[in-house]
Amino acid sequence: MSEAGTPTQASSNLTAELSKDGLCRILSLDGGGAKGFYTLGVLKEIEGMLGCPLYKRFDLVFGTSTGAIIAALIALGFEVDEIHKLYKKYVPEIMKIKGANGKSQALQKLAEKVFGDKKFDAVKTGVGIVATKWVIERPMIFKASVAQAHGRIGTFSPGFGCTIADAVQASCSAYPFFNRKMVRTESGDDVELIDGGYCANNPTLYALADAIIAMKIPHENIRAVSLGVGVYPEPKPGFWMRLAKKYLVSVQLLQKTLEINTQSMDQLRAIMFKDIPTIRISDTFQTPEMATDLFEHDLAKLNILRQRGRESFAREEIRLKEFLL
Repeated sequence: MSEAGTPTQASSNLTAELSKDGLCRILSLDGGGAKGFYTLGVLKEIEGMLGCPLYKRFDLVFGTSTGAIIAALIALGFEVDEIHKLYKKYVPEIMKIKGANGKSQALQKLAEKVFGDKKFDAVKTGVGIVATKWVIERPMIFKASVAQAHGRIGTFSPGFGCTIADAVQASCSAYPFFNRKMVRTESGDDVELIDGGYCANNPTLYALADAIIAMKIPHENIRAVSLGVGVYPEPKPGFWMRLAKKYLVSVQLLQKTLEINTQSMDQLRAIMFKDIPTIRISDTFQTPEMATDLFEHDLAKLNILRQRGRESFAREEIRLKEFLL
């Protein structure tokens, strides 16, 4: 990756050209902070199976929070190894920072470095970046194509005219651990946003709504791959964390909120669209050494999460081949 945030694929061996077959393939990526390393493990194996960058096979890539970062990079043409390098370098640094101001400033600086001033007309496939409006408590989903619009088509603007950097930062603003993010739309509206996980930590339903209602794709022509970040035991709090009991409880509450949201959205998806072939990958790990949370900054443990993601892929490999090849 160049400093300007441009994919560098000169030496890539992901050169396969897959034929079009009339299917709409959805990739949905959950939120979960540092646990996105698990998602990257699954995606690395999917990419290797396809033999091409993921944007070439998925027609819609939706993401929330850490999933929004990955989704945006995929849609811009980045390969998984490039995304993984960014995560290894920057995620532990940001998660170590104390205080919402420091975390938010670091996240903004990183988003601007990686995405520059790119807007949503730069993406190479359909995308959805999920954030939550703070004041009116409704979702705000940044999309690239008017084909995904459910209304107000005449005034549609890709990503509401916002930069990808602003949209991704908004989707990752897990308040109160990050500050709320203010964005200005093309129409001049100032909108205050927080983490998309508060409305759809698992954004699969939103992606299906776009495919079915806006794009009018028949159910039988849709294939969805929904990736979580895994489920892990809570880490044991250290001495200083026990002293900061209020902070500890807040982290636990946030994690519980996001997990309940994730499971609820998946249950609704299974009930409402049980006829749409969907693969959900998000395994549960119960051994004590897997204890972690969304603010994990131990790179060794994050690498284990990535390995677990690759193992989770293996259990669904046959079905994924049927979906994607």
